[in-house]
Amino acid sequence: MALLPVADLDPHEFVPLPETGRRITRRRTVRLSDVTGTGRLRLDALARYLQDIAGDDVDDAGLGGAWVLRRVVLAFGTLPSFRDEVTLTTFCSGVGSRWAERRTTVHAAGGVRVEAVALWVFVDPTGRPAPLQDRFWDLYGEAARDRRVSSRLHHRPPPADGVESRPWPLRATDIDLLNHVNNAASWSAVEDELAHRSANGTLTRAEIEYRAAVDLGDRVELHTVSSPARMACWLMDEGEVRTSALVTFAS
Repeated sequence: MALLPVADLDPHEFVPLPETGRRITRRRTVRLSDVTGTGRLRLDALARYLQDIAGDDVDDAGLGGAWVLRRVVLAFGTLPSFRDEVTLTTFCSGVGSRWAERRTTVHAAGGVRVEAVALWVFVDPTGRPAPLQDRFWDLYGEAARDRRVSSRLHHRPPPADGVESRPWPLRATDIDLLNHVNNAASWSAVEDELAHRSANGTLTRAEIEYRAAVDLGDRVELHTVSSPARMACWLMDEGEVRTSALVTFAS
């Protein structure tokens, strides 16, 4: 399977599908509730697609426990549009002591549209990171090929100057089974800023990092810095960064 031919796609970051090992594929149609006013697949809808296939993989494998998303990096070709039929293929591309990396490729008519790499942390019933189970290694070890990955986050806090801020009210529909704002809902803030700023460039890459959970009662503010080539967003509560995102554009 060929990787998406975009200039900043690092083959060390977006590893190709291995010849052997566990993988699953799912198909779906881009629906009306998934797209912007221009018909482009929204980032929060794409995040749901990625979350759903990850959940399907774990459920189909019968792997117990829970996983918390730590970071996601997306590289874009031409994003799918309304009524496109998309095919997602996912596999485990790397491991740590308490986390695993998941690669997903999104195909639609014309070839690969999105490459995604996500880091998920395995947690115990108290929500604390826990060692990966023996069954995990039996299921995913062959595909991961003992490739080791770090859980370190990279985004910096917002700068002291030049930041625009506004409240970001939370909704009950943002909350998931873990009683936190779902990871896909965090992308809604990014999409809102893209629309708010009428970004004219073509999306080439987007990444998001989850530093701490966001709860329904939190008084969240959205902080943004942007330029023609990139936009950075931070969801913050009482001065603490909970979630950060970075989007880059091509003119």
